[in-house]
Amino acid sequence: MNPLELVGARPGAPFTVTFDGREIEVLPGQTIAAALWSAGVVAWRTTREGGRPRGVFCGIGVCFDCLVTVDGSPGRRACLTPATPGADIRTQEGTGHDD
Repeated sequence: MNPLELVGARPGAPFTVTFDGREIEVLPGQTIAAALWSAGVVAWRTTREGGRPRGVFCGIGVCFDCLVTVDGSPGRRACLTPATPGADIRTQEGTGHDD
């Protein structure tokens, strides 16, 4: 059964964002992290040292593991940032600035 039907949810019409050039469908109210998870993406940042993959760890904005670059602005916490129609979301490498 569809989870939305199970809880009686009636979200608005989906919209799209792009993640590293790939279109992803998003439901209104989803954070970027939720949208990426829904699309099967579990890592979207690499560490400064070693380039190890990271995604959501705490999910409440404390740990900063889920950083992404949104519309050219690095360091956005995917777990707290609402997805907006047409947003250009990119994997963040290191600090997200040209080091």
